Amino acid sequence: MSATFNPLVVIPVYDHEHAIGAMVDGVLACGLPCLLVDDGSRESCAAELRRQATRDGVRLLRLDINRGKGGAMIAGFREAARLGASHVLQIDADGQHDTRDIPRFIEAAHNSPDAIINGAPVYDASVPKGRLYGRYLTHVWVWINTLSFEIRDSMCGFRVYPLAPALKVIDEETIGQRMDFDPEIIVRMHWRGIEVQNLPTPVRYPSDGVSHFDVWRDNVRISRMHTRLFFGMLLRFPRIAWNAWR
Repeated sequence: MSATFNPLVVIPVYDHEHAIGAMVDGVLACGLPCLLVDDGSRESCAAELRRQATRDGVRLLRLDINRGKGGAMIAGFREAARLGASHVLQIDADGQHDTRDIPRFIEAAHNSPDAIINGAPVYDASVPKGRLYGRYLTHVWVWINTLSFEIRDSMCGFRVYPLAPALKVIDEETIGQRMDFDPEIIVRMHWRGIEVQNLPTPVRYPSDGVSHFDVWRDNVRISRMHTRLFFGMLLRFPRIAWNAWR
């Protein structure tokens, strides 16, 4: 258990200059510090992020080359550790998630500091049906690969990680650097016995009309990731089964 609970909000940003101001407003209204990870954004977005970083409680980490959501989050995790954080609250930059739910996630993490607090989306009518149906296939694969229903949604970008075990997985495993990051890291942490708690949270698509999910490329990446995880599950089957059924 963490001796000191010191959460930091990390937001990976790639060309979301029209939505990021409202997201930062929402984070600061919750009284939490915020790290913006500029994932090689165009100059108009980079300038807006530099402006946001002049606000009290906001820091900026600039990546000169786009690494993908996973690459940005990994860089954010490492910077969070350098800054002395115990936990990272990840939230997307595009306005999908309601920042008013942040205190609920932080309270849950404070009460269960060794657990991942995972967003379980409650969608409104704005969700694209193709994205919604595609998620269910991922859910099935995750349930197979963990032999558990504990992870209700593995792709939600709103969650709280205990930082030390997250970095241990990142340091010891090969984790997807793009849209495959969210499902892969939560499965690998679950394999290591990290509890997952699911909090329902509203999700809408997105406030600035910008989505970086590439239907072809990202679905291929995610399919490859599920294949890797499946064979990894087979290698770990006795331990995973024991954790699932005890």
